[in-house]
Amino acid sequence: MTQDHRFPCPNCGADYRYAPAEGLLICDHCGNTEPLVESAAPTGGIVELDFRAAIEARLPEAEIEVTRVSKCPNCGAEVEFDADTHARECPFCATPVVTDTGLHRHIKPRGVLPFALTEREAHDAMGDWLGGLWFAPNGLRDYARKGRKMDGVYVPYWTFDADTKSTYRGERGTIYYVTQTVVRDGKPTQVQVQKIRWSPASGRVSRFFDDILVLASKSLPKKYTDALEPWDLSALKPYAPEFLAGFRAEGYQVELSEGYTEAREIMDRTIDRDVRFDIGGDRQRVHGVQTAVSDVTFKHILLPVWLAAYKFRGKTYRFVVNGRTGRVQGERPWSKWKIALAVIAGLIVAGIVGFFMAQG
Repeated sequence: MTQDHRFPCPNCGADYRYAPAEGLLICDHCGNTEPLVESAAPTGGIVELDFRAAIEARLPEAEIEVTRVSKCPNCGAEVEFDADTHARECPFCATPVVTDTGLHRHIKPRGVLPFALTEREAHDAMGDWLGGLWFAPNGLRDYARKGRKMDGVYVPYWTFDADTKSTYRGERGTIYYVTQTVVRDGKPTQVQVQKIRWSPASGRVSRFFDDILVLASKSLPKKYTDALEPWDLSALKPYAPEFLAGFRAEGYQVELSEGYTEAREIMDRTIDRDVRFDIGGDRQRVHGVQTAVSDVTFKHILLPVWLAAYKFRGKTYRFVVNGRTGRVQGERPWSKWKIALAVIAGLIVAGIVGFFMAQG
């Protein structure tokens, strides 16, 4: 779901927008500005919430909010509406969405990473990225460059902290070589043959995981959002709705428990690497790992993405731009004509090279 966050200008009543470069709320109608007063982050960073309390529905009511949503009939994104809005275009696939009466109860954001790039800068980054795709259809590149509006969307993520202690059983492999005689071309030849000597290994490894990042949206392909990393999470600000002025914020579709399952998979891959390092040697076999996880905390955060969805010749193309770094990802469009011309050109070049080689 996405929601526009509006803050009226006290001079004229038009909507403020947050200008990242200036750090101000700006009214484009009358030019009035107002500083955004940030909440000071507590010592040690943004306070996280207890995972077990959230799973058992014991979070304080102040950490919960209820919003009105409607599901996009095309991509499944949940689009959030305010009381005065009854229809809008889905920012993820450009499909019209009409309001219904669905309500969504969810955990409020704890932190936000403010946009650092303007829409113009994001559009330029996307144009440069498309320009580097030689096989992209010219029509789509021209259409995208004409300046269709991009949506600034705060995409939801979970972060998880956890303390882990793991015991393991396995084997350490040590490489050694033996000399063997083999027959080659009818003659005996001595060669060095690699062998591995295995010995039992067991032990304990510990690791504290800080800010494991898990995408909490299903509206965009995960392979694109993962490719936008890394995010400078050290620059997170305590959540204030004013950061969202002029932007949209998507509500999470991946529930907390589901997000934790993915976080555990990330933890387990890291623990496996720790175990192999602890076993040492030249090769490792891991027969079993038992991990005790404690002190699990989490926070719901919003990360900035510029988003464009273009319908071109009956197909929707989506592009995402990291709102901090300008890194671009998206559907890679292909022009059949350009591919055909490239193949023909390649065959011509190969024919010419073959002709001259035959002459020689």
